[in-house]
Amino acid sequence: MGKSTLFEALTKKQVNISNYPFCTIDPNVGIVEVPDERVDKLTDISHSVKRIPAVVNFVDIAGLVRGANKGEGLGNQFLAHIREVDAILFVVRCFENLEIIHVEKTIDPIRDIDIVNMELILKDLETLEKRIQKVEADAKTGQKVIVDELDFLKKLKADLEQGNLARQFVENSKGLFDEKSPTGAVNSKAFKDLQLLTSKPGIFILNSNTLDIVPELEKKIKDLNSEYIVADLRDEYDSSKFSEDEKKELGIGESKLNEIITKSYKILGLINFFTTGLDETRAWTIKQGTKAPQAAGTIHTDFENKFICLEVINYEKLMEIAQNDKEGDPWSNAARLGQIKTEGKEYVVQDGDIMEVKHGQ
Repeated sequence: MGKSTLFEALTKKQVNISNYPFCTIDPNVGIVEVPDERVDKLTDISHSVKRIPAVVNFVDIAGLVRGANKGEGLGNQFLAHIREVDAILFVVRCFENLEIIHVEKTIDPIRDIDIVNMELILKDLETLEKRIQKVEADAKTGQKVIVDELDFLKKLKADLEQGNLARQFVENSKGLFDEKSPTGAVNSKAFKDLQLLTSKPGIFILNSNTLDIVPELEKKIKDLNSEYIVADLRDEYDSSKFSEDEKKELGIGESKLNEIITKSYKILGLINFFTTGLDETRAWTIKQGTKAPQAAGTIHTDFENKFICLEVINYEKLMEIAQNDKEGDPWSNAARLGQIKTEGKEYVVQDGDIMEVKHGQ
C-alpha cells in the first residue's frame, strides 16, 4: 500500500493513486536521477557546460494478492512484469487508517510480506518444475553435465518448497556455486538462466507514520537477507512538491527518497565512474568489478574494441589535492604529484574513478 504514491514522489510523474486495490494495471516507468554530489563538484572544478548524472529506472507494478500465482487479481500478468526488473522494492503498509482499504482487511506487515514472498516462491516452483521435466528427459543420455544440473535443480526446488527464497539458497549454499569447479560453473549458469523471481535483490519500504517498528518485523526482514527503510510515503509525496528552499522555509525534515534511490542502486551492484571536461561532466554506470576496456565500452563501443589504456585518478584523491591547494588547478597539481595513473586492460574500475580513455583509430 503506497506503491504509486512512492513512485510519483520519486519520479515526479503523475500516476493513478487511489485507495482501492489494483488501481495500477499497466506498469508505470519513470527515470530517476541518482543523487551524487561528486557530479556537481566535478562540474564546478572543470567548469563544464553540462552535468549529466547517472539515472535509474523505477517501475510501478500492481501489488500481489493471495493466489496471484494462480491468476488471482491479474496475478500472472503482474508476476510477468516483476520478471522484467533487476531488483524489487517491497512497499509494506504499517499504518492504520480506516479510510484506506487493505485487501486483507487488517494491518499485518509480517503477514503481507509472507503472502507476497509465497506467491513469488510458488511461481518460481512452477518455473523450476518445467525446467526439471526437460532436464530429466535429457539426463537419460547419461551426460554428466546434464545429470549434475538435474541434481542441482532438485536441491534448489527442495529448498524453495521449505518456504525459502532463491537468494537465501544462494547465500546458504555458496559451495554449490564455486566457479573454479566444473560443477559450480554449471550450477551458476543453470541458476542464472532460470531468472527466478525470488533471486532478485530487494528492499522493504515500510510505509509508516512512526519510526518505530516491532522487533518481529525487523527480524523477519533480516532473515530474508534484506534491508528496510521506514518512510511516511504520504509525507514524502506531499513534500516532493516543494523545492529545497521551500522545504527549509517550512521546516520539512530530510526526505527518505535519496536513501531509497541510493540503496536501490547499491543492491543492484552498480557503481559510477566519471568523465569530465569543459563540454560536460558525466557519471557512467557499470557493475562493480568491471574491467577497464568494458567500462570504456559504456562510453563508446569503439573505446572497448580499440582500448589502449586509461589515465585515471579517483575522485577522493582529486578532492584531497584540491583541498590542500584551494588556489591552484587540481588537475595540474594531480599531474605534477604523479597522482594521475596509467592503467591497462586488467585494471578493475573503482567507484569514483575519473577517467580518460586512450584508444586506437
